[in-house]
Amino acid sequence: MNPTDTAHPDYYHRVVDCQWACPAHTDVPEYIRLIAQGRYTDAYMLNRQSNVFPGILGRVCDRPCEPACRRVRVEDKPVAICRLKRVAADLKGELSGLLPKAPSVGNGKRIACIGAGPASLTVANDLAPLGYELTIFEQNAVPGGLMRSNIPSFRLPQSVLDEEIGMILDMGVTLRLSSPISSLRELLEGGGYDAVFVGSGAPKGKELELPGRHDTDRIHIGITWLESVAFGHIGSIGERVLIIGVGNTAMDCCRSSLRLGARSVRVMARKPRGFFKASAWELEDAEAENVEIIVNHSPTSFVLEAGRLTGMLFDCLEYELEGGRIKRERVVGEVMIPCDDVILAIGQENAFPWIERDIGLKFDQWDRPMIDAVTFQSTRPQVFFGGDAAQGPKNIIWAVEQGHQAALSIHNYCSGASVTDRPRPGVTLSSRKMGMNEWSYKNDYAPLERRLMPHVSLKERFKKLNIEVELGFTAEQAAQEVQRCLNCDIQTVFEAKLCIECDACIDICPVDCLTITQGGDEAELRGRLRAPALEPTQALFVSTPLIQTGRVMVKDENLCVHCGLCAERCPTAAWDMQKSTIHWPQAADGGHKCRAPKLKTA
Repeated sequence: MNPTDTAHPDYYHRVVDCQWACPAHTDVPEYIRLIAQGRYTDAYMLNRQSNVFPGILGRVCDRPCEPACRRVRVEDKPVAICRLKRVAADLKGELSGLLPKAPSVGNGKRIACIGAGPASLTVANDLAPLGYELTIFEQNAVPGGLMRSNIPSFRLPQSVLDEEIGMILDMGVTLRLSSPISSLRELLEGGGYDAVFVGSGAPKGKELELPGRHDTDRIHIGITWLESVAFGHIGSIGERVLIIGVGNTAMDCCRSSLRLGARSVRVMARKPRGFFKASAWELEDAEAENVEIIVNHSPTSFVLEAGRLTGMLFDCLEYELEGGRIKRERVVGEVMIPCDDVILAIGQENAFPWIERDIGLKFDQWDRPMIDAVTFQSTRPQVFFGGDAAQGPKNIIWAVEQGHQAALSIHNYCSGASVTDRPRPGVTLSSRKMGMNEWSYKNDYAPLERRLMPHVSLKERFKKLNIEVELGFTAEQAAQEVQRCLNCDIQTVFEAKLCIECDACIDICPVDCLTITQGGDEAELRGRLRAPALEPTQALFVSTPLIQTGRVMVKDENLCVHCGLCAERCPTAAWDMQKSTIHWPQAADGGHKCRAPKLKTA
């Protein structure tokens, strides 16, 4: 193997698994350390640099960071990253003077954003401080998009939405509510806008065309039904409810049904539990409220008697699995399950009836806009997409990151530069050494179990539709949970020229992640490590040849827990513990005018 190129930004970025997994590249370990120090305001502002909505995402993020957390390599459960984000939001204190502001004199460029969801709001957040005049068009009477209409208030309070959306609007962004766009052509030709960003989401729920579907009004489309609940158009539902589908929308539908008077709520899943799309914690919350999840049932028809919905017919399925995949399925019976209402939550789709097909925008076979995956520019250069409108339904944190990238592209476009001429990501390394054997971070392993989130009791939570179920961590609870973070961003940085091959680091390493050996082919080298390399997708660190013998130092990044004992024991300071800070470019970096260096050391 060749020596590892640690100057490449991706190397140390990959080692911080939670940050690498986060679409917005939030500096998770750093904000957890700030919380540990009681610096909640600083933790909130650090979060806001990348994810824009710490209070919102601290409650409803899909948490791609947590399955990646290195803590699961030493025990079962990851650090409660998402819930710590909420702690920073709940305890943040006064933000005046810290939030970005629009300049007193604009740059003369006007941008229209369609839809007031997370992607459009992120574009506005990034471009308003640069002097752009932004107008957001929203078809509903309140902003927030699907964050407001499809996430129930018992999970995401309206006050949290209003506060964090208000931080963006307060920069002078114009919000036009109850203003749906009926023609993109008219907006482009008559609006006087330099660029248009489409962040209208994926507002069309998928249908289930089965016998009886259109013979009753007691069959509902999930996202439309949730919107009606959110805006007070629906205040009740039948006693027996079936939810078809088992994604996150289905979980919101079943829990909302209970709050509207349902006594029996069943979620009908076509496949076994291992194939569910809903997040594990969403399933846990639903089942804690006595929602029944029934697997291996495929709907075949709706049952009506005298025009009234009375149930659904299902095929009962059995599956043969191989290697975690379904090899074949077979029908083993049929069952009728009674119900008063059915809610279809089987997916969402883009819908652009207001975009003419002869204005230079191309669409693919699924009627999705054809856009560049990096710049989010469409085939009409003036128009950009982001969020669910760009690539179909994902989640809020993806919409935020796509909004960041689209804003950078819009900034370049309006500056007359190529949208592909983008600043490179960069990494800054700074030593945490304070003395001979002291570092400015805590490296003790805390054998603490993951904190359980306190909840409102089952007796109390159903009294109102908007009672927030999760109470959040107290400062004391957060102080325990932060100790579980392994400080993965404090990197073990090695200087081969200082190594005397004394093996002190190898002797002290608690997980046997270090090996001094002869170089060789990667597959062969992995077979000579002190401990088996269990995760081939995470690269090995391989040093340049050592001065004494020409051998190489090899570190398995998958095993390393960043305890720093190697640096403490090393007599020549060949090992050092250095904080890696990832810089992920945004529009504020100056677009084409700024080139972030690959690697800096401080």
